[in-house]
Amino acid sequence: MIKTILYIVLTAAITNNYVLVKFLGICPFLGVSKKLDQAAGMSLAVIFVMLLATAATWPIYHLLLAFFHFAYMQTVVFILVIAALVQLVEIILKRYMPSLHASLGVYLPLITTNCAVLGVTVNNINDGLGFGASMLTSLGCGLGFFLAMVLFCGVRSRVAEAKPAKSVEGLPITLISAAIVSLAFFGFAGIIGNLFG
Repeated sequence: MIKTILYIVLTAAITNNYVLVKFLGICPFLGVSKKLDQAAGMSLAVIFVMLLATAATWPIYHLLLAFFHFAYMQTVVFILVIAALVQLVEIILKRYMPSLHASLGVYLPLITTNCAVLGVTVNNINDGLGFGASMLTSLGCGLGFFLAMVLFCGVRSRVAEAKPAKSVEGLPITLISAAIVSLAFFGFAGIIGNLFG
């Protein structure tokens, strides 16, 4: 049982990393990865929203949309649910963590359009996962988002210290760095499978 849980979470976090392998959620990945506190705060908010979105959308799909043959409305309904959950997170952060809310700025409402959150909820349904497996996959995807953000924050700080050439300063060196980090994650593909056989 523990082996299965670890396999699901590690596969979602590392092998199928939504940012570095599936290229979903790139906007906050590039926009909020300059400072560690912002990257960690955004990642925790995304984990929270992913878990809540999965907990809400899985029963909505199976008990309402599929039951009443409205499965074609899945994307619209899921976006509405995610938008409502992001508003909830924003209200909570504004009330209890105003400094984090201020530092995240415009990127917090962008979780609504973060395709990683929508991708997790849709892929859990399309893969035919049960509720428990969907929640574990969402947790793994959220942890993978956290890992990608924190790692890339470190890479960006090292690149800034290295003072790259003027011709690649700013966005070009950021995209080159992101590509290299992404390539590194493709190397993990066989490791998780070999660990859990």
